[in-house]
Amino acid sequence: MRNEYDREDANVSTKLTYLLIGGGIGAIIALLFAPKSGVELRGDIADATRKGIEKGREAAHHLQETAEEYYEVSREKAGEFLHTAQEKAEEVAEKARSAAARTANPFSAAVEAGKEAYIAEKRKTEAKAITEGRPSYPVKDGDNS
Repeated sequence: MRNEYDREDANVSTKLTYLLIGGGIGAIIALLFAPKSGVELRGDIADATRKGIEKGREAAHHLQETAEEYYEVSREKAGEFLHTAQEKAEEVAEKARSAAARTANPFSAAVEAGKEAYIAEKRKTEAKAITEGRPSYPVKDGDNS
């Protein structure tokens, strides 16, 4: 929406400048072809020149104000863009940290679960070896033959 306004404003400024230039040229041509004495003609040309200079200054002042407005708007938009980009970067960094934490935790949890399963299985095997290592045949007490 702002872009359309910028184009229209630039278009108006351009048209105003062309109008002033055309008006000045037309006034000078009209003065040159008007039946007047040399003194009157020079006075009219000087007046037209002063008016043209004044109109040029007004146009330059208007263009300067417009440029300042555009600069200010652009600076604000750039500040907003940088602020938004910084917020997005922080969000992405936080998501990356969170994903890394989630990834690291399941991995370490899996390693710990593996260790615990190994220890539990080792205990079972040791307990089994101890019970299997005992004689399973009937031993008679007092039979020392």
